[in-house]
Amino acid sequence: MTDLRKLPFENSYADELPGFYASWTGDVTPDPKVLLLNHTLANELGLDTDALQTQDGARFLTGGLTPETSKPLAMAYAGHQFGNFSPRLGDGRALLLGEIVNEGERFDLHLKGSGKTPFSRGGDGKAVLGPVLREYIMGEAMHALGIPTTRALAACTTGEQILRQNGPEPGAVLARIASSHLRVGTFQFFAAQRETDMLRQLADYAIARHDPDLIRQDDRYLQFLMRVSERQAKLLAQWMAVGFVHGVMNTDNMTISGETIDYGPCAFMDTYDPQTVFSSIDHAGRYAYGRQPIVAQWNLARLAEALLDLIDPNDSDHAIKLASDVVNDFMGQHMKHWLHIMRAKCGFRMPEAGDGKLIGALFQSLDGQSIDYTHFFRALPNVESVTNLFDDPGKITPWLQEREERLKREIRSEDTIHADMNAVNPIYIPRNHIIEDALQTASSSGDLTKVKTLLNVLSDPFTQRNGYEKYARAAPLDAAKYQTFCGT
Repeated sequence: MTDLRKLPFENSYADELPGFYASWTGDVTPDPKVLLLNHTLANELGLDTDALQTQDGARFLTGGLTPETSKPLAMAYAGHQFGNFSPRLGDGRALLLGEIVNEGERFDLHLKGSGKTPFSRGGDGKAVLGPVLREYIMGEAMHALGIPTTRALAACTTGEQILRQNGPEPGAVLARIASSHLRVGTFQFFAAQRETDMLRQLADYAIARHDPDLIRQDDRYLQFLMRVSERQAKLLAQWMAVGFVHGVMNTDNMTISGETIDYGPCAFMDTYDPQTVFSSIDHAGRYAYGRQPIVAQWNLARLAEALLDLIDPNDSDHAIKLASDVVNDFMGQHMKHWLHIMRAKCGFRMPEAGDGKLIGALFQSLDGQSIDYTHFFRALPNVESVTNLFDDPGKITPWLQEREERLKREIRSEDTIHADMNAVNPIYIPRNHIIEDALQTASSSGDLTKVKTLLNVLSDPFTQRNGYEKYARAAPLDAAKYQTFCGT
């Protein structure tokens, strides 16, 4: 069995970026236990699952046992939170333990809820079980849907009771994996201080880690901005295609890698409505479902601002023009990816010039009709099933007729078209009423049966399975308006 004290971490962030973090260690908790271990992910990373499930494993995964090769740290970053700039945020309740390198790929191992750090800003640095399990479930659901995401390696309890708004709750720590935890806010931190040399050092590190083919290019910082734009444009298209609402798209929650991160007040949209908001603190709807691509472009503009001194150190006007061109191109990139995904969801394989107009007309038909977003696309291969979703089928019938004419030009059999659609239109998503029930049961009684069943269902979202019918159902008509919370 692996001795976790000798786990072979690498620490490129710690070694190459001094001054970009605070060295720190996690709290020693009274009674750490591994509640959920992601065996599949652990095996992919070459980790010893038996060792991770021991008492030392629980201590390691909660921050109380530091391997000899680990250089744990709290990362420094800034960020725009709901449009307001905070020059000093950082990991207020999280630690980067180090990097696991497996078959040439580098992954961060990061703890969330491991205690106070120098960036805690008055918080207790802790996490509680419900939000930890939510992030575990959401990350695995997104991964199964093929959407880039951080992933949970483990969810652990600490043996503590943490005081929150509704009273004491079980303390917990999430151990998560990402290709990196570099954020737009990381660049903003040093740009705001006019630390150009450190900003260059950070950008070179990010390029070497995520876009190594750019290292020797003279315009590598501009090209790097373009790569981040492309990754985010595609990610947002994938979010929109499945009805995912992140809930708190601050610049410190936007990764350079293009992975989804920080599942706080997130949820999946039930009834189609571009104004959908779940977060209890998003009173103005800044991060509503339909605004997410616009916000991503705004966040990208903040990264572009941070990189201006690197893009052209000698001519600020030229730098602004080059960076502005990238930002202005974002929506075009996003629409390209979105159309590609939506064509597949509608059954189209061969692109046609009128597809944008046709698919846009679909969403006009859905708007205001109280139609379950996931059900609509899953039912789309069957016209009768689709029209049964509408109180007034006349709202969708003209569009269905246009789609039928469009499909006649596809050189595929009907069975093939249906199979292709079912491969991209999920039947199972983390339904809000179901995930809430599972989380409440786990938090109140420690019973993880519902959570484990939900994880099993979501691991294969495109295949209909007997016995799981309730996981595909929409929320009851009399269900209260769903609201999510940051969980801090």
